Formats: sequence, C-alpha cells, structure tokens
Amino acid sequence: MDEQLEEELAIPQKIKTTDNVNGSATSGSNATYWLESTQPLSSQILNKGLKTDVVIVGGGIAGLSVAYNLVKAGKKVVVVEDGNIGSGETGRTTAHLVNALDDRYYDLERMFGKDKTKLVASSHTEAINFIENIIAIENIECEFKRVDGYLFLHPSDEPSTLDKELKACNEAGLQVEISDEVPGLNDSTGPCLKFPDQAKFHPMKYLEGLYKAIIEKGGLVFTNTHAEIIDHTGIVTRDGHEVKADHVVIATNSPVNNKYIPHLQQYAYRTYVIGARVKKDTLPDVLWWDTGDVNANAEIPPYHYVRLQPLDDQYDLLISGGEDHGTGLADAEHITEGERYALLEKWTRAHFEIEDIIYQWSGQVLEPMDSLAYIGRNPTDHKNVYIVTGDSGNGMTHATIAGILIKDLIVGNENEWADLYDPSRFKLFTAGKTFFKEVAQGLISYIKTKPHPEDNEMESIPADEGKIVKMDGKPYGVYRDEANQLHIVEAECTHMKCIIKWNGDEKSWDCPCHGSRFTYEGQVINGPANRNLLYHKEDKVLVNR
Repeated sequence: MDEQLEEELAIPQKIKTTDNVNGSATSGSNATYWLESTQPLSSQILNKGLKTDVVIVGGGIAGLSVAYNLVKAGKKVVVVEDGNIGSGETGRTTAHLVNALDDRYYDLERMFGKDKTKLVASSHTEAINFIENIIAIENIECEFKRVDGYLFLHPSDEPSTLDKELKACNEAGLQVEISDEVPGLNDSTGPCLKFPDQAKFHPMKYLEGLYKAIIEKGGLVFTNTHAEIIDHTGIVTRDGHEVKADHVVIATNSPVNNKYIPHLQQYAYRTYVIGARVKKDTLPDVLWWDTGDVNANAEIPPYHYVRLQPLDDQYDLLISGGEDHGTGLADAEHITEGERYALLEKWTRAHFEIEDIIYQWSGQVLEPMDSLAYIGRNPTDHKNVYIVTGDSGNGMTHATIAGILIKDLIVGNENEWADLYDPSRFKLFTAGKTFFKEVAQGLISYIKTKPHPEDNEMESIPADEGKIVKMDGKPYGVYRDEANQLHIVEAECTHMKCIIKWNGDEKSWDCPCHGSRFTYEGQVINGPANRNLLYHKEDKVLVNR
C-alpha cells in the first residue's frame, strides 16, 4: 500500500465477516449490513419432481419480482435458488432506487434516440413507483423512503458534463434542476444536478415481503436447490429432481444457461462498499453520486455513490461505494482489493464527517454494451426461455422492470419496453467502440496478469492467501486457510476454461474473462459458470462438489 495513504488512514480492523464456505449465505466472505440486519431467508429444498407454468432460476430481486407478478396474474410458479434468498448480488447492493442512471442520458440519447431515451427514463420511474405500490399493497416494512439525489462533478471532469446531462435529462422527461450547492458535502459548492423523487429501501426486508406474498398467493420457492440442467422444457436439480415448465426464466445475475450470449455483450466489474458510522441528524437524507474519474477511465469513469441508512438510536450508517475494476483484474492496475477500500475511505472522509468503518464488502456489476439491461426472450433459444441480466449498476430498478416485462411476455400482454430491453439487440456501431475498447483492455490486462503456475509451490503460500500452482502439468488454485489447511481446486473456470484469479478480499476464485466466481472450496457463486470446480483437501483425490 502507498505509504502516504497508509499514514492518512486508520485502516479498519474490526470489519464484520461471515463464515460462508459454501456460498449459500452470500457470494463473499465480507458480511453486508443488509444480511447482518436480517435473519437468513430460506425454505425447503426441492425433493420431488414438479410440473408448473413457469420455473424461475434465481431467488434475488429479479427472480422474486418476476415470480410475484406472475402469481398475481394467476400463473403457477416455482422458484429455485441455490443458496438462501438474496444470497447473490441483491444482498450486496447499496439499494439506490433511481431514474438517475449510472450511465449518462446524453450517451443513451446518442445510442437510442430521444424517443427511446424517454422510455428508458419512464421505465425506471415506473419501477420505483411499482416498488412503492407493492410495499403498500403487501404491507412490507422495508424502510422505503423518497429522497432527492445529487450528481456532482468529480475533480477530473468538466462542467460541460453537467450541462449536457441536464439538457438530455429534461428532454427525457425528468424534472432535473441545476444547483450551486451539494447538501451534506464538506465542500458543498456546486455545480450539481438535483434529481428529485428518487428512493431507497432495505433490499433484504423487501425480498422477505415479496417472498411471503408469493407463498401466500400459491407460488413455490425452494432454496439451496441448484439447477444443474436447464433447457426449454424446465430444469433438473443437482439431486436429480425435475421441474417441467411451459416457461423458463433465468434470473441469476449472469445467465447460467448460455455459454456465449450475452456474455460477449457485457463485462463484469467488482465494486467496493464501506459502511461508516455517522452521528444522527448530522447529514441530510439524500443520495449522492459523483460523475466519475475520467483520468482512471475516460470511457467508463469509475464513480462514487453514497446513501444513508438508519443504524441505531445514536448513529446512521453512511454507505459509500466505488473504486471499480474488471472482475479478477484488481492487480492489473497495481491496486489490491484492500487498497481499494482504503482509497474509498480516503475519498469518503474527504467529503463527509464520518467516524469508524464497521462494514466493507464488494459486489459484482455487469456492464452491457449499450448500458441497458437484457430482459426478455433468450437469444438463439426457444421462445419460452427468458433471461434477466446486465444490471449496469442499477440492479434494483432493472430487476423490477424485468418483473413487469417478463410477466407481460409470458401472459401475452403488449409492453412498450419489449424492444428496448430485447436481449437480441446488438448496438455494435453506436455503442461498440467504448465497449470493445473496454473488453480489449480487459483482455490485455488478463494476458499481462494471467497467473503463471509454479511447479508445486504450495509450501510458499502464506496463511489466508491463494496462489496458482502447477501439479502434474496442470494448473491448480491453492488456498491455505488460517488453520494451515490447504484447499485445492482445478484452476480452469468451468464456463470457458479461463484461468481463475485469487480474490483475497472475498476469499474467492474469480474468472477475469466473464465474471464467474467460486468459493475456495470450488462452489460456484456467480455465473455464467454453472458447475463447481473440482476440489480436494490436501489429498490427491479430486471430487466434483
């Protein structure tokens, strides 16, 4: 770590972690506030064959939003989730509910035109309204609140960015205003853009409400149930139980039923979050975002995003995120995961009066070629198979849009968003330059930092670290735990055989090519991979877990 940075910061030592060897609780070793402040949400494991109208793979906000809308429409629905409810990215979000998107509206207008950009804005607005209505209808206690949001300039950016964005937002039908002051910042001088009527909530409490409503309306939800085989007829679980269905929905963040599409049209990033205590009533309850560091990446500037969350009688939790990088490629920029948290803390302390850091975690963001999620019929597949992916940093609203849109596609309703989010669209000429530059840079970084296995160097691996080594001519990932036990996995990702990289922060093996992730025991916790890595514990007998 940079010595000056180390001196400036009191790096947190008492961060909450979780004992999560098999990934069923969450997709990382760092605990999130959302999961720590709620009870684990699980149900029975599927133990028999079933026939249903719709089977949904994935029990996060996307899968449960689709399920909720379908059971309300009178469909028989079965949801299968291979961990607990919300154990994927829903439990690792920061839960901003916004039509102020991660991507600039002037870029969307360039790619889609003014009319479709209006649809983009209105779809996210409708998603927020939908969540608010469902909370009222189902009496869900999830701390939903309408708040204003403020977009302010990163020091590396130009004021013209805000001028262009203001014009594009207003043309898209959003009532955005320019302001000279950013409420709550240490240096509150503008300019900034004010986005009124945004929102926030507790995502796991919202999921619990959706889950209960689905069950009450006759839906079936099975947790710790892995869909091993998926096709247009339904699924077969790892235990061999079959669910036959007229329609199949894959809501696994990154689709696990496709090998190539849409994985060649989106790119996986890790993003980092800290939770800091702040004294109650010292900050306004709003959302904050900066425009991103164009010096770090002019094409897709990594930005910061911040919100408040009630914590206890004396303190609120300031949840601050950012410092993104391509999944598995933290070392390509010579900045480790730990240093990412330190940089995030430094930025946060420069902008807000915070006390101690009590949470840190990371999450996965899928950035599609043209900034919009892929929601609808699965390309090159049967017409009864649907996918939800490409959250583009706005997973809560994109998932809610999916709940509305996929329901309409299945029941045969017209939906004006269908073409906009169609997974078969391909914006090569309007969006491809930026996207392919990003992919090319990621490929170059992967090649430059690709692990070069060393012949059986296991003895040199320190406790609580992982490394790629070579045994009998093959690469293996080896992690030595704090009890000095070795955990060994085959190092080729089960998706497309890229060599995995050790993530020392979340204690996982991450694939730099398409974002698949595995626990140190080889359990798959992020798609597109759908099979575990072969694993053994110090003996030479590999087992398929």
